[in-house]
Amino acid sequence: MEELLTMSSKEISKLEVMQRLKEKSLSQRAAAEMLNVSVRQVKRMFKSYREKGAAGLVSQRRGRVSNNRLSEETRKRALDLLGSKYRGFGPTLACEKLVEVEGIRISDESVRKMMMDAELWKARRVRKIVTHQMRVRRPCFGELVQIDGSPHDWFEGRADGCVLLVFIDDATGKLLELLFVESESFFSYCAAAQAYFERYGKPVAFYSDKHGIFRVNMPNSLTGDNLTQFGRAMQELDIQIICANTPQAKGRVERANQTLQDRLVKEMRLLGISSIQAGNAYLPEFITDFNRRFGVQATSQHDAHRRLAAQDDLARILTWQEPRTLSKNLTVQFEKVVYQVQTERPTYAMRNAQITVCKDSSGNISLLYKQKSLPYTTFHKQAKQAQVVETKDLDAALTLNQRVTRPPAPNHIWRQYGQHFNGKPIQEVLPQTTG
Repeated sequence: MEELLTMSSKEISKLEVMQRLKEKSLSQRAAAEMLNVSVRQVKRMFKSYREKGAAGLVSQRRGRVSNNRLSEETRKRALDLLGSKYRGFGPTLACEKLVEVEGIRISDESVRKMMMDAELWKARRVRKIVTHQMRVRRPCFGELVQIDGSPHDWFEGRADGCVLLVFIDDATGKLLELLFVESESFFSYCAAAQAYFERYGKPVAFYSDKHGIFRVNMPNSLTGDNLTQFGRAMQELDIQIICANTPQAKGRVERANQTLQDRLVKEMRLLGISSIQAGNAYLPEFITDFNRRFGVQATSQHDAHRRLAAQDDLARILTWQEPRTLSKNLTVQFEKVVYQVQTERPTYAMRNAQITVCKDSSGNISLLYKQKSLPYTTFHKQAKQAQVVETKDLDAALTLNQRVTRPPAPNHIWRQYGQHFNGKPIQEVLPQTTG
């Protein structure tokens, strides 16, 4: 009875080549080129074919367990960790933790298959590929720094929601500055920028979106210098601000935000970080690890950062500044407060002088005249004087600019929708009507 063999398509191709070799219609070199192997390998295959026939070309490892297969003990330990300590982690990050923290030697593809089999992770649907024009990285470190703010539940409910400010270098893909702040504002970006300047120096340009912090978005704006406060500060530091037209144009920082929303969140979960202060204290360590894993070498060895010059007074430049004109009494008004300049020179010498009101992140006010600080005293707005009111107008005067404190009528429609009055349900203010 003839023996039945199970052969793969690759093995069938080998059989056809070996038959041609046996018939001497094909040379060994030509056979090696057809099978994409060496001549020595062809000789070994042909020898096995002559001794055993077609069975000599069938893989001897078919049906046997791979020597590199994970042991059941290792597999069970990895699954236990993936389902408990590292639950919610992606395959790549989970593999890093299993190798570096738990000491389990395993590949990321093995972790991916294990997580899919255990339904701990589901592959995302492949999105339709949208082709965008490719932009080559800038050659020099510090030539172009992409900046953005990423609002997210960074502490997974352990603290209030906040924003992470991200500064990433375009040439190397390295994180240059991270900072947790309550919201995107002028002072929050100034705090992050100051820390970055003091560590690396001044970059050539910032690449941002069209947020109102970086760009005046009012159409047909014909007044002022068309600079935001942050734009004015960067102009003084000789740093250009470039605004991207689309999110894809600054894709490097957008992709970094997605990576941070995955990796940084889970790292802080493992460490039990539950506040903005603790998060900011951990960020330098995370930046070092991130840059080691994902940073690349710049095309040029030149560092485009420039040192802070003597005239780059960050304490003054990174303040909210507005121009004012001194009155005859040497007073200016800023944020509903009147400030009067104190000077030893004749008062008429400073009348109509142009000064700059500066406000720092702590709310401290300074008045600058020709880049020099002026002493001043503060005068708040005066309260209105007592009014003479006729008797018939007394009720109207008492209720002027005050909220009406009368509760709604018992049959008011608000009672049907659970509305509140003075912090209490309306149902408790007055009893329900009857009948």
